[in-house]
Amino acid sequence: MDNYETLNDVMVRLFRDIMYIEQKAIITPEFKDITNNDMHVIEAIGIDKPKNMTAIARELSVTVGTLTIAMNSLVKKGYVERARGKKDRRVVYISLSERGRRAYEHHARFHRAMIEGVTGELSQGELKTLVKALSKLEHWFYSRKN
Repeated sequence: MDNYETLNDVMVRLFRDIMYIEQKAIITPEFKDITNNDMHVIEAIGIDKPKNMTAIARELSVTVGTLTIAMNSLVKKGYVERARGKKDRRVVYISLSERGRRAYEHHARFHRAMIEGVTGELSQGELKTLVKALSKLEHWFYSRKN
């Protein structure tokens, strides 16, 4: 197999497998009603200060309309809370409920374990090379996003 075929096979499997493994890792008895997509919305909301819908949609590269559908579901499931702005009542701020914060931390633990598992057996030189290669890959995808 040449480099093109090897890289193509590895990348296709990695993208698919990461999503599958992540889905399996986040589905626990406590979070059985959540999907990968829901979890990434929760991640975009974050645990810092509340965000408006436009900021969250921009971070996820989706429309506000698409995000609204996901947000309605997350509010109904008890992961997210909405609040109107004090200065401008037209602005809706989104924050995580206590359940949403637990889901956020659950997801963050998965990511930490994934990164530690990948980097734990690499030398400093290999780690530096991996970071450089993945940064270039990210740049390539980002340049084709819009």
